Amino acid sequence: MEQTKPGAAGTCPVMHGAQTATGSSNTAWWPNALNLDILHQHDTKTNPLGADFDYREEVKKLDFAALKKDMHALMTDSQAWWPADWGHYGGLMIRLSWHAAGSYRLADGRGGGGTGNQRFAPLNSWPDNVNLDKARRLLWPLKKKYGNKVSWADLMILAGTIAYESMGLKIFGFGFGRADIWAPEKDTYWGSEKEWLAPTENRYSSDDNRESLENPLSAVQMGLIYVNPEGVDGKPDPMRTARDVRETFKRMAMDDEETVALTAGGHTVGKTHGNGSADNLGPEPEAADLEDQGMGWMNKTTRGIGRDTVTSGIEGAWTTNPTKFDMGYFEMLLGHEWEVRKSPAGANQWMPVDIRQEDMPVDVEDPGIRCMPIMTDADMAMKVDPTYRAILERFAKDPAAFEDAFARAWFKLTHRDMGPKVRYIGPDVPAEDLIWQDPVPAGATGWDVDSVKARIAASGLSIAEVVATAWDSARTYRGSDMRGGANGARIRLAPQKDWEGNEPERLNKVLSVLEPIAAEAGASVADVIVLAGNVGIEQAARKAGFPVSVPFAPGRGDATDEQTDAESFDALEPLADGYRNWMKKPYAVTAEEMMLDRTQLLGLTAHEMTVLVGGMRVLGTNHGGTAHGVFTDRVGELTTDFFVNLTDMANTWVPTGRNSYEVRDRATGTAKWTATRADLVFGSNAILRAYAEVYAQDDAGEKFVKDFVAAWTKVMDADRFDLRA
Repeated sequence: MEQTKPGAAGTCPVMHGAQTATGSSNTAWWPNALNLDILHQHDTKTNPLGADFDYREEVKKLDFAALKKDMHALMTDSQAWWPADWGHYGGLMIRLSWHAAGSYRLADGRGGGGTGNQRFAPLNSWPDNVNLDKARRLLWPLKKKYGNKVSWADLMILAGTIAYESMGLKIFGFGFGRADIWAPEKDTYWGSEKEWLAPTENRYSSDDNRESLENPLSAVQMGLIYVNPEGVDGKPDPMRTARDVRETFKRMAMDDEETVALTAGGHTVGKTHGNGSADNLGPEPEAADLEDQGMGWMNKTTRGIGRDTVTSGIEGAWTTNPTKFDMGYFEMLLGHEWEVRKSPAGANQWMPVDIRQEDMPVDVEDPGIRCMPIMTDADMAMKVDPTYRAILERFAKDPAAFEDAFARAWFKLTHRDMGPKVRYIGPDVPAEDLIWQDPVPAGATGWDVDSVKARIAASGLSIAEVVATAWDSARTYRGSDMRGGANGARIRLAPQKDWEGNEPERLNKVLSVLEPIAAEAGASVADVIVLAGNVGIEQAARKAGFPVSVPFAPGRGDATDEQTDAESFDALEPLADGYRNWMKKPYAVTAEEMMLDRTQLLGLTAHEMTVLVGGMRVLGTNHGGTAHGVFTDRVGELTTDFFVNLTDMANTWVPTGRNSYEVRDRATGTAKWTATRADLVFGSNAILRAYAEVYAQDDAGEKFVKDFVAAWTKVMDADRFDLRA
């Protein structure tokens, strides 16, 4: 074969395609292979601040008052390169915060403003986020000044909050503590569409049933935060839009009153931008040329700033005084009749049929010019939907109630993904406990742990029973929004006590034994559930010849029904658990993919997933007591048998169903064990097999027990923010 000399025409010393998911990448060659990247996406190698940097400690050194003062000053410090509407950046900064926080969805806790993810793709280039790159650049002087004492995540959420305060709202509070990520998030599924703003039919199994929006999505189209402001698929129809608004906000954990408050409060200030042609805008940040330096949607054809800005394509302000937080939204929406017209950019918008000159907002650059106000289809939905209309009219008659409702809803919107209040930092953290923060009272710490361990060991409960119960209590934790976990012992409350995945009959049996032990010792049930699981693991390790002491820190509390928003906890119900080899029913996605999703939410690595699954199998913790993947004759002993037999070439693996296999002796054909995809993936996937082989080695027994205990403790303590505050 002819060799091409280095430097010859047509050659290049750089490997092409390495920067993308195309070309020679593994995912391009083998798209159906299990991709473990989401478990390692925020590896320490991406973080320039070093392994020893702790943002939650660093932000406590911040001069909070000085930052807030500087933020207030920034609001009216208009820059020529991106001038402020009416000399006030409030509307822009509110949209920045809103679109950062508003990507949160209740179903999986992903999205939201808690990580500063809006700096990265795809969010930094979403159609709904046009020109928010300018807002972030306006904040850069403050980030530069205060450095690592304030994260981008905190700064972007603070910007909207201070904007409201500067325009007259008495804010409910603010909590710092959001640590930045340093690379795009690969764990968030935004939809299957291949183009921005594809028709909504891509997301709904039934166009008539807007509740059929694909889970876990909340936005109606790819690239939107909520709903299409022009109407469903861009066609004005306020009643249809009302259905979309209700479903979308419900999936953000907002009720009807909060939805009306947020819509009214969000549109009381600022304006939309569509005074020009969208065709003049350049590509989004991720597609822009190098000279644009990370900014997108650059208008290099016409003026494109100030009154000539194009963002959503809709053009106009909602109220007479767009830089004041007042009751102008209600007066404008309820005080006029509205009709659909086209904006200069060609977008559908609602404009008043008749309005007095003095009620019109002034031009953003020339106060001598009056401009027509506008409403979006979502605004009109507030007026035509009977439930929304009743709330709207109630707020219109009671400004104090509206201001309080909005301040609380804004606080919830911007803090929903931060988890319990113990994670909030700073002087403006509200004292009030809110039910959506999943409050848990402090637990006792002075009780005799060793005495309780002895009582658990003598209780007659099996190793599998106590380990499975502790696991089920802790596995609800989601690192995406810091909800769930063992703290609070909500496994004994509705709805968790009745979840199929928690095996209610077995759960009731275990709780009937552990609750009296906790009461007599003065310990919380939450602590005793976890401690019981630890006792089971210690017993199993001793049987395997490796005495260990599983770390335990008392102090968990027991939540009450009154402290539990039962409906919001429905979203945490496990539909599958590969660690306990269970699926509620067959799904379009595979068992191993669902296990990967659970693993990522728990904050575990692929290595930790491997060791935990291998240990859980030999402990006999499968849901319903099934034998799938229990590759051992020594159930209840913490051995490496799962890995030894998984990698044993004396065995063959024969499919018996969509998610079932038989393990047969290669020589005789005799069936030895059964398995699922959640078992065999550890022998099939090259990376997982590499981990499995570590534990299948003859010298791996002690390491396996040590690694299992470490991973187990990580799960049990995942929600112990009190230990890390």
